[in-house]
Amino acid sequence: MKQSIMGDNKPTLFSPYKMGNLNLCHRVVLAPMTRCRAVNSIPNEALVEYYRQRTTAGGFLITEGTMISPTAAGFPHVPGIFTREQIEGWKKVVDAVHKQGGLIFCQLWHVGRASHQVYQPDGDAPISSTNKPISNKWKILMPDATYGRYPEPRPLATHEIPQVVEDYRLAAINAIQAGFDGIEIHGAHGYLLDQFMKDGINDRTDEYGGSLDNRCKFLLQVVRAVAAAIGADRVGVRISPAIDHLDAMDSDPRSLGLAVIERLNKLQFELGSKLSYLHVTQPRYTAYGQTEAGSHGSEEEIGQLMRSWRGAYVGTFICSGGYTRELGLEAVAQGDADLVAYGRLFISNPDLVLRLKLNAPLNRYVRATFYTHHPVVGYTDYPSLDKVNSRL
Repeated sequence: MKQSIMGDNKPTLFSPYKMGNLNLCHRVVLAPMTRCRAVNSIPNEALVEYYRQRTTAGGFLITEGTMISPTAAGFPHVPGIFTREQIEGWKKVVDAVHKQGGLIFCQLWHVGRASHQVYQPDGDAPISSTNKPISNKWKILMPDATYGRYPEPRPLATHEIPQVVEDYRLAAINAIQAGFDGIEIHGAHGYLLDQFMKDGINDRTDEYGGSLDNRCKFLLQVVRAVAAAIGADRVGVRISPAIDHLDAMDSDPRSLGLAVIERLNKLQFELGSKLSYLHVTQPRYTAYGQTEAGSHGSEEEIGQLMRSWRGAYVGTFICSGGYTRELGLEAVAQGDADLVAYGRLFISNPDLVLRLKLNAPLNRYVRATFYTHHPVVGYTDYPSLDKVNSRL
């Protein structure tokens, strides 16, 4: 049993880990985070430096959400992986990470209804599982740095869904061409795939709506198509059953998570190969400084929820969402996760792995620069520990 790992044999955040064919030197992961620095959606030298700074030998990084197609955007200046120029831009990022001994996956992303006509080809409505817009509680960041309302989306017709599956497949192939070690399918946080899984959004009456099986179908079709194209061991999946970010609510998050996991386990068995990992965001997660609505229960209830998913999944389990050094150490030591992904702490601490290992002080992040477009300020100008010490 996972809970029986005790004594000197207990793993820590800094223990090595074998994830499929990949050998990691520690268990601290760079979580995917939108940063809005890829001007005109093309990875540039600023991204090269950002990821290079956060690379350690044997460390694992997951990129920011990366658009699979022209309809996938919901923020200004986010990168894509569907044109030759984008692929060439990502090659430079990947090369910089690999040169320092790191490993990197590309997160494949479609925001679905979490978009606006200004980001859509020909000013069309964003696509989704539904025609219900995101409520006015949430605001969308516009290209001029103002915040607007989310518009009414257009529900995908049943016959259109295979083309979106194909977009994911082609994006995965492009990622491998760019040199990535694998990809993560973003099925979390109220974006397109999550919009199909959550019964608080999905009101369809076709084969993609209603039952748990139907609501999981789109995600499983994407996972199957991508695994067939690049190999299951190069595919990670991210889900957030208990997160109601962007109104992505479900009446039974525990059952939804278990349903997805049951189907991923079955797919792994059919393929004769494990996926690279399952990445689950737990309910401490917040975004844009906004905390999700409603009460998710006590820390113990949240822990039980995460452990139920962890215990059910056959394979590497990554957790994320508000983890501190202490919480990360505890999650790994107790067997609640194999790897822990850190987001905001990595923004302001490019050498976060070293700082966590030494239990050194952390730089404070500046939230106001999370989604600005300056290639340096609030992006690559946070000092590493050696630079801080040299000033003392």
